[in-house]
Amino acid sequence: MTVISGKEFIANQKRYFDMAIDEKICIKRGKNRFHLLYAPDKKQVPPQPILEPDEDFYRAISAEELVARIYKDIEKKYANRK
Repeated sequence: MTVISGKEFIANQKRYFDMAIDEKICIKRGKNRFHLLYAPDKKQVPPQPILEPDEDFYRAISAEELVARIYKDIEKKYANRK
């Protein structure tokens, strides 16, 4: 990661934009830090493959089932307090 000052960035913007393609650039301005992020055009990015569900997906529970289980656990805890 290259750390530069705000003045240095203003003086050499082209250089640091070109560098941001290959490495992280951090610009310090007082106590604040800013990072340059390279994001290529959407036309250049290959489409991501769609993944099929795996075993973990089929073992997962729904949000409603999770809430029901949590309520049961809470009721057990309070029942044991008496």
